[in-house]
This record gives sequence, structure tokens and C-alpha cells, in this order.
Amino acid sequence: MDKRRILILGGTTEARDLAGRLAGRPDLAVTLSLAGRTVDPAPQPVPVRMGGFGGVPGLAAYLDEHAIELVIDATHPFARQISANARVASAAAGIPLLRLERRGWEEMEGDRWIRRTSIEEAVTALGAQPRRVFLAIGRQEARAFDAAPQHHYLVRSVDPVDPPMEAPSVEYLLARGPFAVEAEVDLLRQQRIDVIVSKNSGGDATYGKIVAARILGLNVILVERAASESGHHAETVEDAVRLTDHLLASFRKRGV
Repeated sequence: MDKRRILILGGTTEARDLAGRLAGRPDLAVTLSLAGRTVDPAPQPVPVRMGGFGGVPGLAAYLDEHAIELVIDATHPFARQISANARVASAAAGIPLLRLERRGWEEMEGDRWIRRTSIEEAVTALGAQPRRVFLAIGRQEARAFDAAPQHHYLVRSVDPVDPPMEAPSVEYLLARGPFAVEAEVDLLRQQRIDVIVSKNSGGDATYGKIVAARILGLNVILVERAASESGHHAETVEDAVRLTDHLLASFRKRGV
């Protein structure tokens, strides 16, 4: 049996779970691609390639060289560049693209959200008055908050912020989710946090801070996602498995 070749662009829990669901199938050959930004990534259930592709031309060349028949973009909801590259490269290669993106968090009674559309807008939303800020946006964009040095920052990330922020009052906390609500409440109280800055990433692993902010009556400056592009979309791993079979059944590579 010729195996159908799938490339999963990963880095999320959903990508790993989907790879695990597809790993044991004799009709599929699945490769998981990770950007390599996490120093110690979790073990994965399928063969892994690490690092970038070199933009659209590199990704398109990879798809052709490895005879990929389906690309599944299961990257982080805010990994906009690789998602854009995947759309262009898959179209150029003439193969289907499936976007697996978990649903964002929805505002509930008691939430005090301040919605913004970019990190830069989130920095401005902190205001001029010094505040104790919990930055829960990952490490790559933390330095944008150097533009507001009057605040005290607690920065939580999986890997160190390198180079570190230049703001004069910064603490770093290295931790990997999931984070329990009770622990998040304790952290926010101990650190005397005034406001949380977060991306609307969705999912359960980091939702604890949102619930904790609701319990404590804290404002959350929430950076919203860009609007989704048209195409094949799945919000759950189960939907992604079903659509994977549908897309592969309806697609035959040119010349086959």
C-alpha cells in the first residue's frame, strides 16, 4: 500500500494530539514540523523535522521533494507568517491545506476584558500610571513592553526572554502549562498583579489565568486574533481527523 504523505505544521498541543491520532495508521506517512523555537520540546509521536523552511519557496520545494499530499497547519493561532506561507505554498504545489485552530476564549459574566488587535495596542492600553503587569504572551514579543518602562512586569514563558527586557523592573518566571486556577490565583495575589496581558490563544492549558482574573476582578488586556482566511478549517482534533480523510479521498496528486 502506498502511504499518503501528510505534513503537519505544529508547535501546539492540538498538533501533537492529531499526530498521535494519525501515527498508527498504515495508510499514512505523517511528518510533524516544529519551528525549533522551544529549547526542550515535548516528545512527539511521529517523525519530526526542526527549523524553518526558508519562506514560501523553501516550503513549496519541501512539499514537492517529499511528495506531500496534504498540509495541516496546526500552528499557534498567532503564528501568522507560517500560516500565510502555508497557504501560498500549498496552492502553488496544488495540494489541499487544512487549518486546525482551536476556538478562542469567549467573554463571560465577571470578565473585565480590554480587547486590542495588536501587541503595540496592548502596550498603549496599560496607560501612563505605573502598574504591576503579568505578561503572559510568551517570550518573543515581551520586549515590545520596553516602550512602557514605568510598569513592573512579571513575564512568564517556557524559555528565557533572550535578550532580556530593558525595562528597569522585570521578573521572569519559567513555566510550562497547564496552569491550575488555584495556582494562578495564588500567583496573582502574591505578585500583587494589577492587570494581565494575554493573547486570545484559546484552549484549556492557559485558561486558568483568565478564570483567576475573573475571580480577583482584574482587568485583562486581550490581544485578539486576525480574521481567519477562507478554506478548510477544523476547531478540534476530531474534526481534523475527519477532514483529513475527506480531503485525501477527494485529492489525487497530478500525474497519478
